[in-house]
Amino acid sequence: MTATPASRQSTTRALFVSSRPISWVNTAYPFAAAYLLGSGVGVDGGGGFSLAALLIGVVYFLVPYNLAMYGINDVFDYESDLRNPRKGGVEGALLDKSVHRTTLWAVVVTNVPFLVALVLLGGPWSWFVLAISVFAVIAYSAPGLRFKEKPFLDSLTSSTHFVSPAIYGLALAGPQWTGQLVAVCIAFFLWGVASHAFGAVQDVLADRAGGIGSVATVIGARATVRLAFVAYVVAGVALLFSAFPGPIAAVVVIPYALNVLPWWNVTDDAAESANAGWKRFLWINYLAGFIVTMALIVYAFTH
Repeated sequence: MTATPASRQSTTRALFVSSRPISWVNTAYPFAAAYLLGSGVGVDGGGGFSLAALLIGVVYFLVPYNLAMYGINDVFDYESDLRNPRKGGVEGALLDKSVHRTTLWAVVVTNVPFLVALVLLGGPWSWFVLAISVFAVIAYSAPGLRFKEKPFLDSLTSSTHFVSPAIYGLALAGPQWTGQLVAVCIAFFLWGVASHAFGAVQDVLADRAGGIGSVATVIGARATVRLAFVAYVVAGVALLFSAFPGPIAAVVVIPYALNVLPWWNVTDDAAESANAGWKRFLWINYLAGFIVTMALIVYAFTH
């Protein structure tokens, strides 16, 4: 049976929503910024700039990468998503079973060509980082691995989703690694851990009811919020040990830390109220991105 234009449009829309357009920039931007800096715009020892590598990497981490990360999750989390009132909008698609197979095929078709191109453009170190990045995307949700259901590993894996594009950008560019550059990467990773942990708070009751483990179901909503706050603060401190404009960018963690404070004493029964903070988090990302961008522009014009 041939698909009708309406059904094709419906499937396309489902794939679009599943890729979380609001989060595209969260993976494409770190890659682009890291690659540009690492290829010679301010980081010594860069391997040289390649427009092809930049464009292919940006497009890959903008859409296909996010379709893989969220699409795989939406397919294999379908049953639990049915019971989650947050699903079905900006915070997560609720994919009808009729498009599950199409989604997985779309992930393969959109990802493989870009991965082949990136492998051809890089070397062993960049291949290793890219492999870790892709593995983390698959392992988070795929049956048999399901890192998202392994407490603490869930936050570490989620952070890898957002930090690895930046590390890959650096690996592709080949800069000289310094303690200051490592400090930036550590800060970014801690930010990712904190963000995932806080996001898990709102789902404590739903996850426990569904038998799903997470950092929040193990240590509780209150302890998880406090863990997120501390991780944000430590991330800011780590940035103080980085090269300019890192210390200036340290102020970026302030709105994130303040955002979780209202739930400092939240109980598990009231954990769903943290959804308000999570919605703010999604928009704080854009404010943080603006501040970081301004800092990078100043840096580029002063070096």
